Amino acid sequence: MKKTEEISSFFYGQYFAEGLRITLGTIIPVIVCALFGQFLTGTLISLGALIVGLSDTPGAPSHRRFGMIYCTLIGMVTLTVTALVNDNIILMAMVIAVFSFLLSMLAVFNARGATIGTMCILVMLINVKSNHPLSEEFLYIGYFVVGAFWYMLISFSIMQVRPYRLAQQEISETIIQVADYTRLKANFYDLKKDIDENYIKLIEKQISVNVHQENVRNILFQSKRSIKDTTKEGRFLSLIFNDVVDIFEQSMTTHYDYESIRTTYGPSGVLDKVRSIIMKVSHELDNIGYKINANKTPKPLYDFDAEIEKLRFAVDEFDRNNPVTSYPLKKIIINIRTMTKHVQDIFQYGQFKLVDSESKENEDSEKFTKTEALNWQSFKDNLSLNSSVFRHALRMSIMLSGGYLFLNYIDYPKFGMYWILLTILVILKPGFGLTKERNVQRLIGTVIGGIIGGIILMTIPDPTARFVILIFFFLIAYSLFRINYIMAVIFMTPYVLIMLSFTGVNTIEMAKERILDTFIGGTVAFLSSYIIFPNWESFLIKSNMRNLLIANYHYLAQAIQALAGNDLKRADYKQARKEVYIASANMGSTFQRLLTEPKWRQHITKEVNRFVILNHVFSSYAATFMTQLVNAQTEDYNNSHLKLLYKALASMENSIDSISDPSDAAYNKASTFEKNESPETDSADARLIREQLQFLVKIAADIQKITADFVEKNKVIEKT
Repeated sequence: MKKTEEISSFFYGQYFAEGLRITLGTIIPVIVCALFGQFLTGTLISLGALIVGLSDTPGAPSHRRFGMIYCTLIGMVTLTVTALVNDNIILMAMVIAVFSFLLSMLAVFNARGATIGTMCILVMLINVKSNHPLSEEFLYIGYFVVGAFWYMLISFSIMQVRPYRLAQQEISETIIQVADYTRLKANFYDLKKDIDENYIKLIEKQISVNVHQENVRNILFQSKRSIKDTTKEGRFLSLIFNDVVDIFEQSMTTHYDYESIRTTYGPSGVLDKVRSIIMKVSHELDNIGYKINANKTPKPLYDFDAEIEKLRFAVDEFDRNNPVTSYPLKKIIINIRTMTKHVQDIFQYGQFKLVDSESKENEDSEKFTKTEALNWQSFKDNLSLNSSVFRHALRMSIMLSGGYLFLNYIDYPKFGMYWILLTILVILKPGFGLTKERNVQRLIGTVIGGIIGGIILMTIPDPTARFVILIFFFLIAYSLFRINYIMAVIFMTPYVLIMLSFTGVNTIEMAKERILDTFIGGTVAFLSSYIIFPNWESFLIKSNMRNLLIANYHYLAQAIQALAGNDLKRADYKQARKEVYIASANMGSTFQRLLTEPKWRQHITKEVNRFVILNHVFSSYAATFMTQLVNAQTEDYNNSHLKLLYKALASMENSIDSISDPSDAAYNKASTFEKNESPETDSADARLIREQLQFLVKIAADIQKITADFVEKNKVIEKT
């Protein structure tokens, strides 16, 4: 059933919508112009639509509009300069070198800038060795602009007619990712699952959750229309997203010493019931995500009040039959109840009930989003070999211009030259691990796609049938382009071969040549990432570790005001929580890429792996602790709690200081002057807060130790 829902969700989702948008923008000009006998004109117009369409990445409507306009303008400049120097190989090589460097450097601004840069390099490579009179070249540039504006007309129209659809699709994807995360959390209560292995999977999933949450913030909250609009749809999406973020936090806060939990409660069978109800929460989240994506009103699958009552009865039964306290189990029930309350609220929103249009979350939304203003100081700061973007831009410049010169020197066929340079462009990534992964995907996808294309061309001679298949492959390829690159290449290669068959070339020979060209380009790109200004993830690991330590430190430091008896500012607390999510995701993805590097670069993986797991435990337990602070009575707090908190923070400070370099920016240290003179109590909440703080002190000390081990080992590696 879930597979059926996933397939259905794909066709309702943003990626298929994006593929459909690009397909319409690209294919319609070809069909219309072909009807008038101007197939070449239609192809040139479709190129402009394709380039601008691929630069139209998800985001706030204003950012998408400006991105497409910038892509069109930069593309025009690139094409104009290319047309002027195309007859001179040396000048063209210099232009490729300069433009490849400058356009690759656009990545310092944001991901949209990186995509625009790549698309403009692509359009330059397509027109290399284009032997046409200058007047025709400028006519072709005009066709490119027409195609760009045609695609923008389609995109702007969809944004105007359905302004919230992209936000709706992205929220749906976020809910499904949170459901997967919750499902992994449930595995901690399965005695058969390995805890450390599950932690690694959990960290990987947290990366995906963070990416989608940031996308929703950029789409939903950076648009003034979404924040201040009085329509129900805009408010519902904002409220649903706020509840999804809270569910994610609650799933993090259901965190305990799982080894101890399993040892104490495993034999009784009560953990199976805990796992069962958490799995049902994840199924319910899947249900909500799929229905929202399909633009349908979700309806509950489970009666969680009854499910929680059954679990509470099982815990009471455990209490009667065992001398061990069941207090941790009762806290788990509270966490689950809070999660199900948020789930029920989402169902209420779907039925147009309980809508708080003055939600505090929307008022503070600007604090949780990043602006996409062009910061030229950032560009200047990255003009250094210490910058991974700068090193990547240099490598791209050298390889494309050098490859162009060499292929011209040996008089390599024009289309083969384009394909090799294109392969270098799409495979060459800032990091070695990404380049290696993309290289394998491109080669495998091209071989499989070439075989499929060859079979189609040998068995289907009818041009109309081929054209229909071409459109289908084109649609699926660009629907999968951002989520499954290898499948996108598998569909992309046959449509290129089918398209070439309409020009009368020997497509079987062409397929063989494309596979060979892909292999050459991939090999060159892979070797260059190894030799020319390589970006090893081990270069970045230290700064990412420091950023994660600082984020966890600032998150836990939010508790000082609460324990001192002062009000905890909700916006500041949630901002600190968001920074932890981002830093954790960055650290996790860097560690994953570190594992793909050569073995001789992996001397510190054991320490980094331990560091990542301990920090995940720390941030999860800190979230549990912060939730407890919000729910506990202020009279339960006392000075002994503050002392334990300061002790944990001191260990984190020591970790940060030990891994910091003199050139690193200073971080804000927490105040240690707050006091709470309230008398100590022996309430259940006071004991739980003390136990949680003691555990945080222990984890902080473990982090300090593993950080010190990493620093010592890293010093030895740097010396050798």
